[in-house]
Amino acid sequence: MAGKIVLVTGGTRSGKSTFAERYAANSGESVVYIATAQIFDKEMDRRVRLHRERRPAVWQTLEAPYDAHNAMAKAVAAASVVLFDCLTLYISNLLLGPDAPGQGADRTNYVMDQIEKLLACARSDKSTVIFVTNEVGMGIVPENALAREYRDLAGMVNQKVAAAAAEVYLVVSGLAIEIKKLAVPLGKEG
Repeated sequence: MAGKIVLVTGGTRSGKSTFAERYAANSGESVVYIATAQIFDKEMDRRVRLHRERRPAVWQTLEAPYDAHNAMAKAVAAASVVLFDCLTLYISNLLLGPDAPGQGADRTNYVMDQIEKLLACARSDKSTVIFVTNEVGMGIVPENALAREYRDLAGMVNQKVAAAAAEVYLVVSGLAIEIKKLAVPLGKEG
């Protein structure tokens, strides 16, 4: 594997992280894992611990709840495969983080600019970069503005990364389907 972006998406507990980890491990190459989770309570600590226990000990881990483009630049320089888990946690970190502007278009632009920096670093080397994300827009419309903003941003980020990806996998009930090759090309908007 060399020089591509892979997006792995699916719902909560669909098996997307496990699939992404196996994809990276099956490469037989060196792997850097970029973790975006922040631990604020015991339940999240347990989740992070389970992820850590699943990963091979030889994988290097970089913690990047903010400024993940800096971690990505280091990772693509150090390894043949980079696993970024996950975009949706990273979006929530950015959305609620100390550097986020107030509400509205400024905050949306800030998050999208950070994602563009992340993608630019992911494209800057011959490494394979695997992004994990959640498909959050398939449920009901959230009742509050912040949840709707988050859902909309996740959808926009997922579309941006999917457009840049060579492969896009949808994971449902532990089963992965490569969906980019099945997508109907309709051309550019406009």
